[in-house]
Amino acid sequence: MTDTSTFPDPVYRDTVLAPLFEGVKMHHARHMGQINRAHLVMLGEVGILSPEHCRAIARTLAAIEAEIDLAALNYTGEHEDYFFLIEAELKHRLGDPGGALHTARSRNDMDHTLFKLALMDKGNALLAGLCGLIDALLTTARRERDTLIVAYTHGQPAQPSTFGHYLSAMIEVMQRDGERLEQALKTVELCPMGAAAITTSGFPVDRARMAELLGFREPLLNSYGCIASVDYITGLYSAIKLVFLHLGRLVQDFAFWSAFEVGQLYVPNSLVQISSIMPQKRNPVPIEHLRHLSSVTVGRCDMVVNTMHNTPFTDMNDSEGEVQQAGYAAFDSGNRVLALLTRFVPACSINADRVRANTDAACITITELADTLVRDEGLSFRQAHEVAAKTARAVISDRQPLSEGYTAFAAAFQSGEGRAPQIAEGQFRTAVAPESFVARRDRPGGPAPAALEHAFETYGQAHDTLLSAAAQRDRRRADAARDLSSAFAALLED
Repeated sequence: MTDTSTFPDPVYRDTVLAPLFEGVKMHHARHMGQINRAHLVMLGEVGILSPEHCRAIARTLAAIEAEIDLAALNYTGEHEDYFFLIEAELKHRLGDPGGALHTARSRNDMDHTLFKLALMDKGNALLAGLCGLIDALLTTARRERDTLIVAYTHGQPAQPSTFGHYLSAMIEVMQRDGERLEQALKTVELCPMGAAAITTSGFPVDRARMAELLGFREPLLNSYGCIASVDYITGLYSAIKLVFLHLGRLVQDFAFWSAFEVGQLYVPNSLVQISSIMPQKRNPVPIEHLRHLSSVTVGRCDMVVNTMHNTPFTDMNDSEGEVQQAGYAAFDSGNRVLALLTRFVPACSINADRVRANTDAACITITELADTLVRDEGLSFRQAHEVAAKTARAVISDRQPLSEGYTAFAAAFQSGEGRAPQIAEGQFRTAVAPESFVARRDRPGGPAPAALEHAFETYGQAHDTLLSAAAQRDRRRADAARDLSSAFAALLED
C-alpha cells in the first residue's frame, strides 16, 4: 500500500501543532532567541564554528528577529513549529551553513531549557508577590499586636489572643512556603543545554558557559536526567500548590470572622459589595474571590503534577508544550490572590465591641481562672478545672458575662472545695479579663507583647534572607543578559 499523505494531517495540525505554535509565540519565542544566541556564542568560543561562520549566522539571526512580526504569524503547517521556521529562514538566507547553528544540540535539551527559562521568570515573580504579602502581614501584625480577638477551635470560641498573634502564625507558614518555593526554584535553575538528545555530544561543547550565558546557576549534570527528570516541574508546582492551599485556610477564617453572627472582622466599604435587592447587606465578596482563586490555583498545580504520574522516565510530550503552557495559568491566578490579599489584610480591622461581647458570652478566659486557682488557691489543675467549668456553665446558663460572675464562681468553689475562696471579686475580674489572659502568655510564641516583639524580629530576619535569595537570582539573570548581549554583539562586528 502506498501512503500518499503529507505531513501534517489537517486535523493534527489544527488540534495540536497550531495551538502549540500559538503557545510558543506567547511564552517561549523570546527564550528561544536567547538559546540561539547563547549557543552560537558558545560554538564560536570553543572553536566548533569559525568566526566568519558565527558572524554570518549572528547577522542573519538578528535580521530574522527584527523582521518577524510574532503577533502577525499564523500557523500554516509549512514548518512543524517555530523552531523549524527559524531554522528554515536561516537556511533560506545562508544556504547550508544556516543549518550549522543546530550543531551539538537537540530539541530535547532546548525544550526543557525554554521551559525552565519561563518558569524562572514566573517563579521569581510569584516569589516576589509572596514576599510582598509576607511584608503586608508583618506590618499589619505589628500594628495589631495588642488588638484582642476571639481564637476559635473546632468552630467554637476557645481563648482570647490578638490579631497580631494570629497573623504571626500565618507569617511563619508563608515564610516556610517561601523557603520551599525558593528551594524548588533552585532545581529549575539547573541548565539542560549540552545534553542534546540524551547523551551529550561528540563536539567539545562548554555546558557551564551555556548555563552562565542563560542565567542558570550551573548545568544539570546527568544528560539523561536533563531530558527525563521532570522533578523541576513537579517540585515547583507542588511548592506553589502549598502556598495557596495554606492561604485558603486564612481566607476561610476571614469568611467566618466577617459573618454577621460573629462580626469579629470588619471589611471596609471599598472591599464590600452591596446586594442589588437587599439594602442592608454588606457582602465581603473579595473573600470569596480569594477563596476560589486559591482553589483554582491549587487545582491547576495538581493538574500539572498529576500529568507526570505513571509517565516513562524519558523524553516525552507529557512534560512539554501542552502541559507547560497549561501550567502557566497557575501563576496568573496565584498572582491575583497574592495581590488582592496584600491589599485586603491591611485594610481590614477588628471589631472590638463584638470581640468583647463574644469573649464574655463564651467564657473564653476561663482557662486563666483555672490557672489562677492553681497559683493562688493551691488547687490541683484538675480541681481548678472543675470549679472553672461549673462557673462557666452557671454564667452561660444565666446569660451573664463572665466578668460579672463572681457570685457564681464563689458558689462553684464552695461546692467543690468545701470552703470559700480566698480570691476576692477584684482578683476574679482581673483573672478573667482578656487583657490579663494575653499578658500572662509571655512564653516564646505566645501573644503577650514581649513575646510577639521577639517573634517579629525573627520574622524580619527570615524575610530579609528570602528577599536576598530572590535578589541574587535577579542579579545573576540580569548579569547573564548583559553578558550574552555583549558576546552576541561582538559576533556582529567586522
